[in-house]
Amino acid sequence: MSETTKRPKVVKSDAEWQKELTPEQFYITRKHGTEPAWTGPYLNEKSKGIYRCVACGAPLFSSETKYDSGSGWPSFYQPIEGGAVSEHSDNSFLMRRTEVRCASCEAHLGHVFPDGPKPTGQRYCMNGHALKLQKADDQNNK
Repeated sequence: MSETTKRPKVVKSDAEWQKELTPEQFYITRKHGTEPAWTGPYLNEKSKGIYRCVACGAPLFSSETKYDSGSGWPSFYQPIEGGAVSEHSDNSFLMRRTEVRCASCEAHLGHVFPDGPKPTGQRYCMNGHALKLQKADDQNNK
C-alpha cells in the first residue's frame, strides 16, 4: 500500500463492538481507556509480524519499528504506513497529549510523544489490548 493509503471506514454501534471485543478491549478502544503500565500484552514480544487493530484488523505497526521505551507499554517509532493511524489533541487529565486512533475504525490505541528514537524521534506508546499481532509465520501461511 502507498504511504497515504485510505482505508474504508468501519462504523459500528457500541452494542456491536461489545459483542466483538472483550470488556478490557472495549474499554480501551471505544471508551479511550488505558491499561496499567507493565500489564498489557506485547510489551516484551519479540516476534516478527504486523500489529493490527484489535477491533477492525487494520494493519497499524510493523514489528520492525517496535522498541523498548521503558514506559511499560508497547512502543513503536512509526506507523506501518501513512494513513494507518490518525492523531487528535487530547487535553484530558490536565495534560496536553496527542491521542492515536486507528484510522479505519477510530479505536483509541494510545498516545504519541516526541521523545522516541531515530529515524522519527516519535514514540507511539500503545495499549497492548488495542493491538493484535499477526506473526510473520501466520502471514506466510495465507
